[in-house]
Amino acid sequence: MSPSEKRISGRGATERRALSARAVFAGPGLLYVTLFMSLPLLLILVYSFFTRGRFGGIVWDFTLDNYGRAFEPVYLKVFGTSIVIAGITTLLALLLGYPTAYAITRLSPRWRTIALVLVVLPFWTNFLIRTYAWIILLNSEGPLNSALLDLGIIGAPLGLLYTPAAVVVGLLYAYLPLVVLPVYASIERVDRQLLEAASNLGASRIRTFVDVTLPLTLPGVMIGAIFVFVPSMGNFVVPELLGGGKTVMVGNLIRDQFLEARDWPFGSVLALFVVFLLVALFALQAAISRRINGKQVTRV
Repeated sequence: MSPSEKRISGRGATERRALSARAVFAGPGLLYVTLFMSLPLLLILVYSFFTRGRFGGIVWDFTLDNYGRAFEPVYLKVFGTSIVIAGITTLLALLLGYPTAYAITRLSPRWRTIALVLVVLPFWTNFLIRTYAWIILLNSEGPLNSALLDLGIIGAPLGLLYTPAAVVVGLLYAYLPLVVLPVYASIERVDRQLLEAASNLGASRIRTFVDVTLPLTLPGVMIGAIFVFVPSMGNFVVPELLGGGKTVMVGNLIRDQFLEARDWPFGSVLALFVVFLLVALFALQAAISRRINGKQVTRV
């Protein structure tokens, strides 16, 4: 064998070993994604093109009527309500989460770790227990109304529970950490030399934040917004418990189609719409990230 053939053979063996190593490490993750994400999504996609049986289940008659039903006024109203509530929740989460993440990055390493633990601490408690806690807090005889009455701020208990506002509060409490963590990570990645350069050029702290920090952390902000917006639309526990069933969102609609109406094809269509929305938002986030990174490369 000639030296060139030996080099080619050695390179091929190296590439095969590298491929085997990647397969070993990536294999479990790919298997998990395939079994618990790709296959269920494929099954939902298939169901969406067939009809509901007389007593539930699937009748294998191809149809597109399920997609047409999704655009009926009653369902469009539910989508509109879901988008409004999820949008308000996302906006409030950003307004609260960004300053929180920014403040955490300014702490010492020891206190930064403690602060991050406090941020994720609610996730250590069952979601239903946390939601029921809000029922106690917002009840007409709960601690919040009692405190306001004792202070003389109100003359009669406020109807805080079973309202859209209560749903927003519950969703905000549930998903606020999902904004703080990605925003914190994006702020941590900002090059401190850029901030020092802006300061040396005479920029104030506000101008440095607006022109340097905020644009560079925008991808993390968008990821946090997606992490709040999409789960808020799909959540059915909070609207059911804190909204008293009066506020119907897409998650409630999907659950009812699968568990009560037993209309799996139409429920699959509604679920696919939420998935399509998620994909579109991530595509938008990726496009904005590429644009920001392109601008950074151009400046360099």
